Amino acid sequence: MSCFSCIYVFMFILPRHGRLFLAVFSAVLGNFTFGFALVFPSPVIPQLQKGDDPRLQMDIHQISWFGSIFTLGAALGGISAMVLNDRVGRKISIMLSGVPSAVGLLVMGAAQNFWMLLWGRFLTGIAGGITAGSIPVYVSEISHPAVRGALGSCPQITAVFGSLALYALGLVLPWRWLAVAGEIPIVIMMILLCFMPTSPRYYVMKGNRAKAVKSLEWLRGPNSDYLTEFNKIERSINSQGTQWSDLKTPLYYKPILISVFMRFLQQMTGITPILVYLEPIFHMTAISLEPKYDAALVGVVRLMSVVIAASLMDKAGRKALLFTSGFLMYIAMLSMTMYTHKTSCSHGNLTVTEGLKSTYGGSTGPAFDPVTLIPLISSMVIIFGYALGWGPITWLLMSEILPLGARGVASGLCVGVSWITAFILTQLFMHVVEAYGLFAPFLFFCVVSVVNIIFTAKCVPETKGRTLEEIENYFRTGRTFTILDS
Repeated sequence: MSCFSCIYVFMFILPRHGRLFLAVFSAVLGNFTFGFALVFPSPVIPQLQKGDDPRLQMDIHQISWFGSIFTLGAALGGISAMVLNDRVGRKISIMLSGVPSAVGLLVMGAAQNFWMLLWGRFLTGIAGGITAGSIPVYVSEISHPAVRGALGSCPQITAVFGSLALYALGLVLPWRWLAVAGEIPIVIMMILLCFMPTSPRYYVMKGNRAKAVKSLEWLRGPNSDYLTEFNKIERSINSQGTQWSDLKTPLYYKPILISVFMRFLQQMTGITPILVYLEPIFHMTAISLEPKYDAALVGVVRLMSVVIAASLMDKAGRKALLFTSGFLMYIAMLSMTMYTHKTSCSHGNLTVTEGLKSTYGGSTGPAFDPVTLIPLISSMVIIFGYALGWGPITWLLMSEILPLGARGVASGLCVGVSWITAFILTQLFMHVVEAYGLFAPFLFFCVVSVVNIIFTAKCVPETKGRTLEEIENYFRTGRTFTILDS
């Protein structure tokens, strides 16, 4: 009954965009589940290592697979979204993602061996890939131009909320109940989306004008000028189209290459393995505070930084935020490298798995040492820096610079490159830590941050305040935004 009450409030009590906000909220619940599932191993791995069931205790290879296979599923899900979006529509694609997500969490919650955990992670990864490829498209296509910028940041903010919820629940719930808790937003999403309209643009693409008009009327309200907006949408879609030969021109291949490399470099910063293994990293750095509380604190900082970034997106330049982001990550990665290299000898010859078990044993832990706050502060700065620039702006720039005619295929390519890179890094992270120490991957990420700064200076155009036509002219001429200059 409460679900129907919420629908009534959004549709009839809230002001002008109430129905639109409800539709966006219904969709981005999928991002909440995505953020929740992505960092699931962070509190679960330490709980499993200290548990009494030897079937669920993992060695270094199993920990690596448990953390990384989500990203492999996400790559498959992202490719699937390219097909599903055009075949069944954006809304149905989002609803379909709820099936592998719910099944995956159920399998992990009932896991009796390592393979059940692995299959559960893989299924939730597929769901995450579908939502990453469908929800931003759905939100963008149903949004009113006046609020599209604000609503466009909702998927990322909601994903961060999901991760924070996982960290917070990990403080009080056993790992099986964490999986059960993850089912709740999926059920709510599926129920709400049953009442939401399909994207008007999808209906236009399929030649169903009547349903497109009806859908837009529902979203904007019967008293709005929805017919004028519909005519603009129809003209825009009818004017689109491209051929394979066009990909040879700078107008197409330059922005595609920039977008692909930005998605590659975004993942090479190490953000995914850091988030996935956040609590184990704190265990390995011998921090005086309890790692599960540290992870929750970092989750709060991540949420705050995403909100700050959303407010600065249209005020500061894209390149200025990317430079600031790269510099902050460089400083924080360098601090982590120096700290972990200096303190690695204190752990003796313990392996990663032994370190987790010993830290989680019955001891009260070491006395508080302010120096051990360095990993916590550095992690906060890494997350803050990433969310300030290299997190959201790579997606924003991709939507601004990719030519409209090739956006579908190019976006799918970017998603595939992103998640395959994340899989490789997350798979190798614990192996590198086991072989060389925790400082080695952070030294690598430190170097990548420098590369990102150089790439920003040499290859990324400043698109703040530019129209799409000016950006297109920039890549066509290879010189300047001549339309604005004239």
